[in-house]
Amino acid sequence: MPLTPPIFLGPLLTRPVAILGGGVSGRAVLGLLARLGVPGVIYDEQGGEGAVNNFGAAAVRTHQLVVFSPGFHPGHPWLVAARDAGLACLGELDFASLFWRGQALAITGTNGKTTLTELLTHALRGIGRDAHATGNIGYPFSRLVAETDGGRNETMAVCEVSSFQAEVLQFFRADAVLWTNFAEDHLERHPDLAAYFAAKRVLLTRAVGEVVFVGASVRRYAQQFGYGLAPSSVIDSEGQPPDPRLAGTVFAGYPQRENFELAFAWWRHAGLREDDLLAAARSFRLGRHRLGCVAVIEGVTYWNDSKATNFHAVEAALARFAAPVFLIAGGKAKGGDLAAFVRRIAPRAKHAFLIGETSPALAAACAAHGVPHTLCATLEAATRAAARHAAPGDHVLLSPGFASFDMFRGYEHRGDQFEQLVNRLGTTIVVR
Repeated sequence: MPLTPPIFLGPLLTRPVAILGGGVSGRAVLGLLARLGVPGVIYDEQGGEGAVNNFGAAAVRTHQLVVFSPGFHPGHPWLVAARDAGLACLGELDFASLFWRGQALAITGTNGKTTLTELLTHALRGIGRDAHATGNIGYPFSRLVAETDGGRNETMAVCEVSSFQAEVLQFFRADAVLWTNFAEDHLERHPDLAAYFAAKRVLLTRAVGEVVFVGASVRRYAQQFGYGLAPSSVIDSEGQPPDPRLAGTVFAGYPQRENFELAFAWWRHAGLREDDLLAAARSFRLGRHRLGCVAVIEGVTYWNDSKATNFHAVEAALARFAAPVFLIAGGKAKGGDLAAFVRRIAPRAKHAFLIGETSPALAAACAAHGVPHTLCATLEAATRAAARHAAPGDHVLLSPGFASFDMFRGYEHRGDQFEQLVNRLGTTIVVR
């Protein structure tokens, strides 16, 4: 069945479409436009293959529609210029949703949204459903739409949605929304916690029939910021006794237990068999860079948690260990109260090895709160220093707490490099 734009969009596609951002999302939009037979022009400040690095007055006059990547803040000068000239501006997720014929399950949260997206996709496929993990997970909705011809009525898009995507939604609709948790993050983009919460809350307004399930921390912040939530929407897994049905799975303990309980709430709401979700939990494996054991070398266990790009994620990782660990942390700042973060983790960090642009500020906070620490110029230096300090029975944890883009291409690149460095330790003599 051919992709057909909604009536209002047709006139806007009679000229080439401006695509702001030449990354994964922008390239996905270009591919979707190609399926529609509509030309697109990518604009990216960094240039790149086929991209124009300036969206000036002449470019504005060329287009009627702008589709922008999540990395573009709504106040970006290019978007301001486009709106001032009367151009229609849509986020990538919104644009793709206009062509989607299937169902959509939207998932957001400060942490856990990728795991929940992957679990539900895995579980739905396990019962024979045509389900696809998409959105912020690295597989843009535009690409899914293009590759499935907009899906079928029974096709399910399990869509991970970031605050950057949620805050600009106009047309996207979800059959249900799951919001895992809320904590300090992305304050380099949002002016404060209230604005960050409000950006994510937009997604709740896009739920068909107000089918919403949220974690306990979301309820607490909703009360703090003056938003109401239906009591039936709050899934409180905190302090719950162990569920023997989850023993041996990644969902046995908190915080993954909360992800499972949210999945369970929606699963029951959808009328699906509980045993099928439990079976999916038993066969589910976490993706890479999420608190995974890399190796045990000379009795020291090394853990890769490179996906921990905010304070909440680091604290959750540290809580999984019975004793203080050797922590490798640091990276590109994302805002937030760094001193308070170090104060909270101080009892769980035996020694901190600090990298990246935040390392001087982290060092000052560590000194203030009595955390032994070492400034390291590179991840390699930090890994080797941690190995020298650690003794049999110790744990070395890479859980950075910050973005990776000061030193790496992304958290995957950071985690891959750490794993390579650890594996090299096994072939060398570590002098303590």
